[in-house]
Amino acid sequence: MEESKTSDRLSVFLDSGIYRFENSNVVFIDPVRVLNLSYNRHRVSPTAYYSRFFHSKCSGQDRHETKLSSSSKKRKRREKKPHSLNERERAADQRHRQARPMLLKALECLLTATDLLAIMRNLRSESCPFECREAPLHHNEHALTELCRVWQAPLYEITLNFPKHHEPSKDVGSPIDQCNGQRIIPVFNNLVVNETISDVDAEFLNEKYILPRESCFYMSDLEQVHNLIPAESDCGFNLIVVDPPWENASASQKLLYPTLPNRYFLSLPIKQLAHIDGALIALWVTNREKLRNFVEKELFPSWGAHYAATFYWLKVKADGSLISDLDLFHHRPYECLLLGYCHGKGRNSEHMSSWSDKVIISIPGDYSRKPPIGELLLEHVPGPKHARCIELFAREMIGGWTSWGNEPLHFQKSSYFVER
Repeated sequence: MEESKTSDRLSVFLDSGIYRFENSNVVFIDPVRVLNLSYNRHRVSPTAYYSRFFHSKCSGQDRHETKLSSSSKKRKRREKKPHSLNERERAADQRHRQARPMLLKALECLLTATDLLAIMRNLRSESCPFECREAPLHHNEHALTELCRVWQAPLYEITLNFPKHHEPSKDVGSPIDQCNGQRIIPVFNNLVVNETISDVDAEFLNEKYILPRESCFYMSDLEQVHNLIPAESDCGFNLIVVDPPWENASASQKLLYPTLPNRYFLSLPIKQLAHIDGALIALWVTNREKLRNFVEKELFPSWGAHYAATFYWLKVKADGSLISDLDLFHHRPYECLLLGYCHGKGRNSEHMSSWSDKVIISIPGDYSRKPPIGELLLEHVPGPKHARCIELFAREMIGGWTSWGNEPLHFQKSSYFVER
């Protein structure tokens, strides 16, 4: 019986990318499988997505690991004096200690799922279900965040190349049928929509991008986010995922993406974006205590959001081990997704009472790239059954979603995909 249940869970995982452990608040996600549900002409390249935490067998990697081991021994010999925690650090450590048993239990669930572990080790080398061809890598990359701010921004255009035999979304209608396979529209400060049920090739400044089915993006700076507020409140969003570019010394030093002071996020029009029946708010945060205090005491109240639960994203390597020591103070191997409700006319109390904290396990992709967790949240979303979903500060697109930010096309470059 147990073998049958395990086989069923694996079968569901292979189709959906989500493995739900029995009698547990723990799930494992393969982001590549989840993302591929948004495409039918392309597939997300496992090699491109899983660019980290897969050990190479080459001698160069072995030398690198030896070097790290050697430097670690040198650090041990120095034996720094024990650091005395300040008030904020003690509070952060207390949060960690409260979550620690649940995280350890989640890791234990993973390490005892031998069939899943066998699949994990091959996630990066898995072939497409159909014959695939690697998309060409482009070296003329453009800094979208910089182009968005120049005076020529309104003049930049993106070309959408629709398949010859495309079909419109049943929900949207068929205005695209009259496009003769191509549409050229402004790329900045404009809602760019793929209304079809197929993914679409797009071209911008000689760079190729892939847009998922029934998706749209609005690329702009923070000042223009108000343009997404619907004219009618019953056309608002039921699920709002926010991944802010929090102030981060590491990100700034590595020039990975521009960050913003915390106070800027107070101006996000969450209440106005929310559906009249309410909305589920999912906010990615780091483990800094100063940030958590800001969210709890200022940000959520300003958005009208009431805290419901926390999802912990536990990051592992391909062999199931954590990417860093669980108790490493400044580099915890997990991030938090804080969940809250903007209450609508029905108050949504039944949604809040159904929540419990959960652990999401996955192998991380590129720096700052979050796993696609929308499917895990939809069952708790208030309002219409066919939820309207939006991600703010998005760096990638999902089928059926609206993506807003100053670089929502970042992970849509063709180099992240393979063609069927």
